[in-house]
Amino acid sequence: MLTHFWSIMHKGGLVMWPLLVLSIISATVSFERAVYWARQNGPAGKRGFAALMDAMRRGDAARSQALADTSETVYARIARALLADGASDAVGVGAVETERIRMDRFMATLSTIITAAPMLGILGTVTGIITSFDLLSGGEAMVDPRAVSGGISEALVATASGLVVALLALFPFMAFGAMRENTLGRLETMIAVAQLSFGTAPRRRVLEERGSKPEVAELAGR
Repeated sequence: MLTHFWSIMHKGGLVMWPLLVLSIISATVSFERAVYWARQNGPAGKRGFAALMDAMRRGDAARSQALADTSETVYARIARALLADGASDAVGVGAVETERIRMDRFMATLSTIITAAPMLGILGTVTGIITSFDLLSGGEAMVDPRAVSGGISEALVATASGLVVALLALFPFMAFGAMRENTLGRLETMIAVAQLSFGTAPRRRVLEERGSKPEVAELAGR
């Protein structure tokens, strides 16, 4: 198998090496993103989101806080921000934008690989065809046709390899993009429910406005 691999690398020419590097980067990034999204939207993450939404719809701030404090998903972090600073639009947008940076991590890398890999394949095609034409335009008569087929083989292998690398990055890229959009939709729903249930003022300010210090302490402990 290793011999076959080296044979393909040799046939494809120099562009096979940057394509190999791009394929390794793509696989590594895709694995990291898959682990991240499995933690956010896996079975445990979905159960945690459902429990948070149920507590928020019932207006149970203490239960919502407890659920948010025992999880490190994107939903729990947004819930903690809403409960601590109030469910205003400004707080919600700020918290979501902070999480968007994490959700979009390495997406530009995958997008670049999707664009660059076919271009490298085309570059290999051009260099392979140039090699073949150089041999055909030589002054000596062609005795062995395999000399020309080497350049054609380089062109085809490089093109195919570039397309394969791009496709292997494209499918994870599209899947992660869909997960991001679904997650953002859930976060928008969470912010709307929090605004209806808890209002837009910070929870501490609400407690202070409700009465004396003993009453505040009692409410804070609920």
